[in-house]
Amino acid sequence: MTLRAKPRIKVCGLTRVEDVQAAVAAGVDAIGLVFYADSPRHVTIAQAKVLCQAIPPFVTIVGLFVNASRAEVHRVIEAVPLNLLQFHGDETVDQCEGFGLPYLRAARVRPGVDLLEFASQFPSARALLLDTWTPAFGGSGESFDWSLVPSSCPLPVILSGGLHPDNVAAAIRQVQPVAVDVSSGVESAKGIKDADKIRAFVEAVRGV
Repeated sequence: MTLRAKPRIKVCGLTRVEDVQAAVAAGVDAIGLVFYADSPRHVTIAQAKVLCQAIPPFVTIVGLFVNASRAEVHRVIEAVPLNLLQFHGDETVDQCEGFGLPYLRAARVRPGVDLLEFASQFPSARALLLDTWTPAFGGSGESFDWSLVPSSCPLPVILSGGLHPDNVAAAIRQVQPVAVDVSSGVESAKGIKDADKIRAFVEAVRGV
């Protein structure tokens, strides 16, 4: 029998130091900071620098961008100690590369989207992050039909979109992703995380 590693856990869209501390205390593997001005979870470079001071070594710091210019991404990288980039817009592979950091490429999932074709366009990506399709960029808080995820993918799969403590175990069993990504599912309000929900989410993942 092949033993599978437990999925890694990323909490995204943190805006407060106390929420970062709660996520770290719960044992998450990665913290996501949103550098997209239209998001209610957006942080400035100055805010991100403060948040990063509360993140210990060996917790990955992920910067999320949506159709940002190269200059904007470089400004963030120069000021904030990011470990990983996440591109969530219409970026091409050329627009994701060349920053000296590994990257994740997000795909918005709905019927008719060819995820295998999409993944093949980004062979240099560290993983493919699957989120629910919405007309605008950003999380919807709704899950998508997990049966749309192909059984084999050229990239490791990170599952996002409408995950919360009550459905993440079922999602992991069905999709078998390398990691799960949560934002609104552990919030009390947009951009405000709930420490109890974060702990419950982590326990649900670890319990699979």
